[in-house]
Amino acid sequence: MSSLAVRATPIPRDPTPPTSIGDGLPHSALTPVFSGLRIGLHLLIVALTGLVIVLTLWDAAPNAALIVALALLFLASYAGGGRLARTRPRGWVVPVWMALLLVEWLALTLLTEDAAFIVFPLFFLQLHVLPLRAGVPLVLLSVLLTIWSMSLHVGLSLGATLGPLVAAGVAVAVGLGYRALLREAGERQTLIDDLLATRAELAATARDAGTLAERQRLAREIHDTVAQGLSSIQLLLHAAERTVTDPAALDHLRLARDTAAANLQETRRFIRELTPPALDTQTLPGALARLAASMERPAPTDGRATRVSLHVTGDAVALPMSLETTLLRIAQGSLANVAQHADAGRAEITLSYMTDEVTLDIVDDGRGFTLTDAAAQSPDSFGLVAIRQRVEQLGGSFVLESAPGQGTAVAVTFPTGQVAA
Repeated sequence: MSSLAVRATPIPRDPTPPTSIGDGLPHSALTPVFSGLRIGLHLLIVALTGLVIVLTLWDAAPNAALIVALALLFLASYAGGGRLARTRPRGWVVPVWMALLLVEWLALTLLTEDAAFIVFPLFFLQLHVLPLRAGVPLVLLSVLLTIWSMSLHVGLSLGATLGPLVAAGVAVAVGLGYRALLREAGERQTLIDDLLATRAELAATARDAGTLAERQRLAREIHDTVAQGLSSIQLLLHAAERTVTDPAALDHLRLARDTAAANLQETRRFIRELTPPALDTQTLPGALARLAASMERPAPTDGRATRVSLHVTGDAVALPMSLETTLLRIAQGSLANVAQHADAGRAEITLSYMTDEVTLDIVDDGRGFTLTDAAAQSPDSFGLVAIRQRVEQLGGSFVLESAPGQGTAVAVTFPTGQVAA
């Protein structure tokens, strides 16, 4: 019976980037940051491209019409490619979009040196929409193209070389920081989702436990008051019948006794309905036998069938309802652990009735685990902690034996004379 593992969906260290800044991001306190980065990138590209158009028209360049047309085409490709990447997320869309923007920007830079500044927001876009293994080489290629195009306009100089290199370094550093922020937001959202799911499960468990405890309490109260009272009335009426000689009075006494017997039978039916469903129509050994049969299923890793057998020793006696319920729940939880985590080929349930106590043992030949993990009450051992708490509530004893590769044994013992009916 391996420890119960709480498995959360892992966050990849280099997740596939969204097709646009802010797309597919978790809704959290960092959402405004991502939205601001997305809007800032859009505004920067539009502003720098618009600046190229304004400077071209202001200087009345001889090829102004071509520059303006190419700048507008660049903006249209930026907007249209981003929309296409969001609406039709196919593998070829983003690479083709980046290649098209790079070609259009290069042509625009060859026509006017003012367009070289557009490469700075392009660095961020390339690093964001592409994985690092493709984004970083594309940034380096853009740097080389920038240095080459600027050398055609102003010649090769230290400023024309260092400017693009520094801009690329800043873009890479900011891009890595953005990815770390994105990953942290994803991990935080995953933790929040896990906590919400755990809270809902705990609430459901507490509600079920409260319902079961209330049903047991009502059953005990009805058994100890109404049922016992009706049984006493029936015995008193039966004794009174022996002393009454008047036929009419005797008929009334018999009618009263029959009515008390009918109501006692109905009360006992109520008590049965308040017991757990598995114990409603059969004894505890019968419920355990049905549980063992239902738990035989292939192991999750190698497909071996987990054979579950039941052994009952001693003379079966009627146990208090709370004790039978606890034993059944412990067996259910233990076998659930075996089926889900132990990867066992065989499991055995042993129910032993003794003079003043009853024991339940569940043993499997699964992978086992280190007892220090369970002793520390780590999240993985929650099922074992729950079993221990059930046992302690009724004054029983709990023993756990396990080792890696040597299976697991759970043994619980209850003194039958000290458990309330």
